[in-house]
Amino acid sequence: METEKSKKIFYFKEKSFKSIALISTFASIAAVIVICLFIFLNGVPAIKEIGVKEFLLGTTWSPTSNPAKFGILPMILSSVYVTLGAIIIGVPIGIFTAVFMAKYCPKKIYSFLSAGVNLMAGIPSIIYGFFGLIVIVPIVGSVIGKTGLTMLSAIIILGIMILPTIISLSEAAIRAVPKSFYEGAVALGATKERAIFTVVLPAAKSGIISSVILGIGRAIGETMAVILVAGGQARLPRGLFRGVRTMTMNIVLEMGYAADLHREALIATGAVLFVFILLINIAFVISKRRKSNEN
Repeated sequence: METEKSKKIFYFKEKSFKSIALISTFASIAAVIVICLFIFLNGVPAIKEIGVKEFLLGTTWSPTSNPAKFGILPMILSSVYVTLGAIIIGVPIGIFTAVFMAKYCPKKIYSFLSAGVNLMAGIPSIIYGFFGLIVIVPIVGSVIGKTGLTMLSAIIILGIMILPTIISLSEAAIRAVPKSFYEGAVALGATKERAIFTVVLPAAKSGIISSVILGIGRAIGETMAVILVAGGQARLPRGLFRGVRTMTMNIVLEMGYAADLHREALIATGAVLFVFILLINIAFVISKRRKSNEN
């Protein structure tokens, strides 16, 4: 009797866990669907009213003019340039740091470095923004001889902000490579550096690319830190030492007082940003499948 009762309790717990897991899965999917529906149902009509060409390729954003103009090309280009700049800074530093932590770092200081990386990941973006405003902006301003609220300041801050993501995921990918890969390369006469960079890193390429993709998502979607250092001018980017306005900045700066078509245009900007991130993830999934098929 006791054994039968125990089995019933076990099966009840197992079914309960499966039910909870299933409900959680559907809740997550439903949340994503609701967000997508909200963005596109409110944004697509605005794009149709403004005109696809005028909205995506227009170079003037002036909601208060008569007639109002809602061209987001300056914000699209600013987002792309700032994100690319952050990746150029953050990816090499992040990958080399991950290699050091996985293959070179002494055990005595590893815990401190690991804790530091985790701490960086937990720092709110507004704190990074304040750091940029107080430290980075004055330095950039002193170098160029004018205000430091520029694209370069935003690139530097975002390059720092994406480091924890790239470091932690790249290190995990490197550590996941079987030790036999490294040992085999060394046994064949390769130096430690050659074994790491020609054998281990290529084997960990999938995880490293994943970290870069997440870094791109973090950079292109960042708002608060960029608001404080980028200047916020809604104009076509004309160099590293000019102020810019990204798509996320545009939404946050004007959503508080926007109404009617202006508000819908801002939601449509969010839809464009969502499509950007979606395309990046689709491209990553396709490339990953191709590589797995080749292997």
